[in-house]
Amino acid sequence: MSDIAEIKVDGNTIELPVITGTEDEKAIDISKLRDLTGFVTLDTGFKNTGSTKSKITFLDGEKGILKYRGYSIEELAEKSSFLEVSYLIVYGNLPTQEQLDGFQGEISKHTLIHEDMKKFFDGYPSRSHPMGQLGSLIFSLSTFYPECLKPNQTAEEQDLTIIKLLAKLPTIVSFIYKKSLGHPLIYPKNKYDYVTNFLWMTFGQRTEDYDVNPIVVSAMNKLLILHADHEQNCSASTVRIVGSSDCNLYASIAAGIAALWGPLHGGANQAVIDMLELIKADGGDTEKWINKAKDKNDSFRMMGFGHRVYKNFDPRAKIIKKACDDILENLGIDDPILEIAKKLEEAALTDQYFIDRKLYPNVDFYSGIIYRALGFPSEMFTVLFALGRLPGWIAQWKEMHENKEPIGRPRQIYVGETDRDFVAIKDRK
Repeated sequence: MSDIAEIKVDGNTIELPVITGTEDEKAIDISKLRDLTGFVTLDTGFKNTGSTKSKITFLDGEKGILKYRGYSIEELAEKSSFLEVSYLIVYGNLPTQEQLDGFQGEISKHTLIHEDMKKFFDGYPSRSHPMGQLGSLIFSLSTFYPECLKPNQTAEEQDLTIIKLLAKLPTIVSFIYKKSLGHPLIYPKNKYDYVTNFLWMTFGQRTEDYDVNPIVVSAMNKLLILHADHEQNCSASTVRIVGSSDCNLYASIAAGIAALWGPLHGGANQAVIDMLELIKADGGDTEKWINKAKDKNDSFRMMGFGHRVYKNFDPRAKIIKKACDDILENLGIDDPILEIAKKLEEAALTDQYFIDRKLYPNVDFYSGIIYRALGFPSEMFTVLFALGRLPGWIAQWKEMHENKEPIGRPRQIYVGETDRDFVAIKDRK
């Protein structure tokens, strides 16, 4: 393939360079198109536009491939911990044992949040959505740690902000959950690893010991790893474009949380449980609802099946399905919602209608089931998604700064009114 693409504009032929990525992805570099022609491109939703060059995540939706820094998601989920993968995504390489121990040690030093942050919970309405709380609490970290506002931070100063954010998010998430129950807050214990500490703060009680189930720890590690990054999706792109204004890391991540909150992005696993609740309330007849999903004239859609990016299968779903089966078997959960989920899963994997349309169960389907089995209310699901996605957001923000990328400023095609004469208010009709 030629390394030059040609475009004809107003009778003139313009040559634009063709770029090839390390995984053989092709792109036409239109950076100088407007300077050369006066034209811009129109790509609604940026579905065909590469906004950056990145070394973090490779995704091939047609082949069902997902890699972090060159490592397959299958191998990382099987062999690594979430903290190892976080280090990999943020710093570019898997840590040595010494590096991992140091990383864990630094994070353990910063797991506590400022005591004044607890006062926020007194001001939130009792029915406040957890994502609204999470976004505002992360945004407020920039007021508790104003050193993050310093321009031209050194690498060491930037790393300290990264460590603080990774350390404090599990504490904040667990506090949000505890406050929703009216339970006393549980403080972190530095003797625990990252995931175990989060489970302790979330499900532990001051009145009794908490035995951490290793199968639950393993499943949580996998869930967080599978959500750690996903290329230039809505929230990652939001973090980058907000960060491109030289906005501090805490505020940039809060913007990513806002983007993730939308039901078309991070709210998908909550939508799965809402769908299962709907089917249960209707009597639990899964065949009826499967037929509704097949009816093109019916507005009902099966949530948690198929994927916007993966056209063959979601590689994360294959991994998390086993963790889901292990959790349900180990915990002995007796929940009619989960029985409905199993029937829908079986139909999607065996019914030719779903097979032909590649409507396989995706990661949101299984993650919603696991979170419900662990006892989380559906309103917490997107918060847990954010907990997993944090290292990816940090890496995107960090890479954008290291690349010295310019402030994000998309163009538009104006389709509004042209010149209009001002009419005094007494003469307007």
